[in-house]
Amino acid sequence: MSIEYFSKTMAWLRLIRWKNLLIIFLTQLLAWWCIILFEEPRVLDIPQFSMLSLSTILIAAAGYIINDYFDIKIDMVNKPGKVVLEYAIPRKQAIIAHSMLNAAALCLAACVAIPAHHPEWLLLQVGCTLLLWFYSTKFKRQYITGNVVVAFLASLTILVLVVYEPILQIEIHFPLVKKTIGNYPTSLPVWILAAYAYFAFMLTWMREIVKDMEDIKGDAAEGCITMPIKKGLEFSRHFTTALSLLAIVPICIASFVLFTHNYGPMSLYVAVLALSISTWTVFLLRGHSERHYHLASRYLKFIMLLGIGSFIVYYLQLYPNYAT
Repeated sequence: MSIEYFSKTMAWLRLIRWKNLLIIFLTQLLAWWCIILFEEPRVLDIPQFSMLSLSTILIAAAGYIINDYFDIKIDMVNKPGKVVLEYAIPRKQAIIAHSMLNAAALCLAACVAIPAHHPEWLLLQVGCTLLLWFYSTKFKRQYITGNVVVAFLASLTILVLVVYEPILQIEIHFPLVKKTIGNYPTSLPVWILAAYAYFAFMLTWMREIVKDMEDIKGDAAEGCITMPIKKGLEFSRHFTTALSLLAIVPICIASFVLFTHNYGPMSLYVAVLALSISTWTVFLLRGHSERHYHLASRYLKFIMLLGIGSFIVYYLQLYPNYAT
């Protein structure tokens, strides 16, 4: 393998954020393996899950490409040493790759949705590709909107499994809603996956604000109206602290409920997660430099990985016979 070919390959891997894609895959794999696999009947067996997960990964990769495509000037200011487009990869190749990845992702999702007689499920993938496009071209530069869009897309990494599994439906208890969309059977996994989706949403929102705090110079130069630019760094820190409390309190409640129901290991793991987020919040409030916000962003990603690990603890706790 030539040095030039190796360098080109590494440039493409950096462009599509291969580490983030690996995290997305692990999240979906553990959610499916540890929570859904033992439910019957299932739509997602190994081939179907593989196609659905690959579809998610390709859409995310396309999203990273289009984001960098429109953010070259901002990245030149915020992280000049990490810019890939134009230097290693021509912008024309990038936009072609973006289109091809999205097309392949929709085809893979169709291979799952159409045999299941639910082509409408494809609207989820179409919606994600459109959101990523408008995020890169418009929403990212708007106050709060861009952060919420990214957080919502992060939660969809888990919620897509709920959409593609008809067994994971919620029983509607409110008469007006029940009259509108009907009544569905209750299933425990949907509540578990919904809880994970909630925390994915909250932690991603927190991290996006911190990244905006880190990138405030480049964003301001390009006319972005992020929270740190419009409201200031102090307001952004306190707003992020409020979001962290909205994550910590439910986690503490969940830990207590698990403990009272004799789920000791899971309760302890959840308590560690609550402590980790609390410690991170204190850390965030104690610094003001660009490097400090960069470290806070990295530490929060580590906490997200801890959260993904709880899938394994859940599996070992509820299905000890399968685990051994």
